[in-house]
Amino acid sequence: MDDRHRIVSGSPFEPAIGFSRAVRVGRRVLVSGTGPVWPDGSCPDDAASQARRCFEIISLALAEAGAGLDDVVRTRMYLTSPDDAEAVGAVHHEVVGHARPAATMVVVAALLDPAWKVEIEAEAVLPGGEPSS
Repeated sequence: MDDRHRIVSGSPFEPAIGFSRAVRVGRRVLVSGTGPVWPDGSCPDDAASQARRCFEIISLALAEAGAGLDDVVRTRMYLTSPDDAEAVGAVHHEVVGHARPAATMVVVAALLDPAWKVEIEAEAVLPGGEPSS
């Protein structure tokens, strides 16, 4: 029996690439790499605003899966410049710092859209005992 619950966000990349914004399996919620895109396809210019937008999208996906930012146990942040590490780190602290998730921040050569300075993924675990079968 497949206990996966798939969350879609309406991103044009989801059907084109074949992925879900997030997938909940039992108590675990995995949120795909999330770019800083507004519904009209635009994105903010600065890295901090981009990180904030990524976390807004992540938060919506988590909520649809029954989780919240307090449940985040792992984040991965991909930056196109080390110069943005402090700004993105500050947003991370602001948004999920209270949860103190395991975190990785790496600099990559490029992201899918050249305007993106940051892409973020997250994993959460819902509180409670083992899910019933």
